[in-house]
Amino acid sequence: MDRSAIPARTKFLIGLIGAPIAQSAAPAMHEQAGDALGVRCHYQLIEVAGADAAGLRTLLDGIRRIGFAGVNVTFPYKEAVVPLLDEMSARARDIGAVNTVVVSDGRLIGHNTDTTGFERAVADLVAASNRGAVALIGAGGVGKAIAFALASLGVIGLGIFDADRGKAERLAMQLRDRMNAWVADDIADAMRGAVGVVNATPVGMLPDRGMAVPEALLSRDLWVADAVYTPLWTPLLTAARAKGARLMTGRELAIYQAADAFELFTGLKPPVEAIQNAFDAVMASRYPAA
Repeated sequence: MDRSAIPARTKFLIGLIGAPIAQSAAPAMHEQAGDALGVRCHYQLIEVAGADAAGLRTLLDGIRRIGFAGVNVTFPYKEAVVPLLDEMSARARDIGAVNTVVVSDGRLIGHNTDTTGFERAVADLVAASNRGAVALIGAGGVGKAIAFALASLGVIGLGIFDADRGKAERLAMQLRDRMNAWVADDIADAMRGAVGVVNATPVGMLPDRGMAVPEALLSRDLWVADAVYTPLWTPLLTAARAKGARLMTGRELAIYQAADAFELFTGLKPPVEAIQNAFDAVMASRYPAA
């Protein structure tokens, strides 16, 4: 589909597949980006828990037929959708995870704006820390995207820990030609010699109030990032802030991945400020004490 010349007030139907997603800020971000550009966007939350490959295939076929411009994909389906797509961008193929599916001429094309979004979001922290080694907690769909973003930014090493060691081993193997990545035995092992740590697990996402990294391992010498944004100030970030660490909340990742996805869906470059304002308004309404 050629979206290079889109008349004003064109309507785009887009959405999000995952579970749980009721607290997602994505509808506000995409719809207000459309408003700022004079196009209409309807963003539909499609919460489906426990879908198997056949269920996902049926769902994606419906997306293709109903007239969606595309959908975002979140936990727990970022890897599961990969074999169900017609085509993937080179970067998404390398990562093996997709968070954005564009419908183009009836074909489903997978992209990964988690990696482009995180790369934009964390670039200053990485540069300020001289591209030192980073600990990555979680090697699932978003963890893979974050790892490839860090590799693109020239981070000198990556210690990967996942409760499923096989996931960590597979990710380290994927990165072997891009950076020095190793599998850690535990979180403390991943953080040895690291200047930064990233939580790429759902730990800390409401209603969970756990910490992905033990408080004793945090210090003011680290930068700490969390992919979770519900709530914005997770227990991990709250503890890291108290230690004086440099921080990156899930806000920046959410905003930049949405901006990149919106452009893929519509062919239009969105005003990032509109997306930021939408995100901040959602967070302020839901977590006024944050």
